[in-house]
Amino acid sequence: MSGFERWGAATERALYGRAGFYRRETPASHFTTSARTPVFAEAIARVADEVDERLGRPEGFTVVDVGAGGGDLLADLAGLLDRRISLVGVELRPRPAGLPERIAWRPEPPDRVSGLIVACELLDNVPCDVAVLDPEGRARYEEVDAEGRTRLGETLEAEDEQWIDKWWPLTVPGDRAEIGRTRDAAWADLTARLDRGTALAVDYGHTRSDRPQGGTLTGFAHGRQTEPIPDGARDVTAHVAVDAIACDSFQRQRDALHALGFTATRPPMALAYRNPTAYALALAKTTATARLTDPAGLGGHWWLRTDRP
Repeated sequence: MSGFERWGAATERALYGRAGFYRRETPASHFTTSARTPVFAEAIARVADEVDERLGRPEGFTVVDVGAGGGDLLADLAGLLDRRISLVGVELRPRPAGLPERIAWRPEPPDRVSGLIVACELLDNVPCDVAVLDPEGRARYEEVDAEGRTRLGETLEAEDEQWIDKWWPLTVPGDRAEIGRTRDAAWADLTARLDRGTALAVDYGHTRSDRPQGGTLTGFAHGRQTEPIPDGARDVTAHVAVDAIACDSFQRQRDALHALGFTATRPPMALAYRNPTAYALALAKTTATARLTDPAGLGGHWWLRTDRP
């Protein structure tokens, strides 16, 4: 990449271009997500069972993991869900070695899905443009180069200006906003593929009442947060304006897991004497649940849900 361009185009190239981050790198080498936790897989299995029951236990029921990474979630689900249920991973990289044979692997989501679509930390990686309010009070695109240097570009196009006015108003010169229209469209595309069942997104996010004034654009590489430089060497991500996404409901992960029956209650010490192995397993599950429900961490993520009868 040479010169300056809008964040959306720069991030698209850096993440998904021919030599992009997500075509070369394994996410697990750079950051951890809920999807890599077996307790999270148990929660998704419960959601899948609920949806399966709602649909009348049909012969054809599929769980699709969009942005499947290394396939950790699907590998866990393979041991939790009935073999009647099909499992599909959607990811740009080739199929990882060692996955159970029942897991199909493809670069694009199926055209039609009856079952459950899961998108864990996908929408935050959908590239988006950034708007900045200039000293004259005009909302303009921020442009970036391959070294992360930024400058102000053209004024916003009508659709982006309308989105900003509705969902993320800029009031003070220097205010920044991540324009969420691309995330809205990505979710609309996924849910349009759903014939019957549920689509579930799990992601970082915020609502209009707590929009971050300076935005959330950031980078991750090798387990550390970095500057959001679109050079292909790191993940570039921004939180999702969840209330702008057309879904049936959204709630914090902590609340969603509690509603599914997951608590971080420590197992009784008596179990440690009676059955040390069971106690160790229960304690490990409690620790994992505590991490997934921590309101200052993964528990603060949002679950966005769309249901089809």
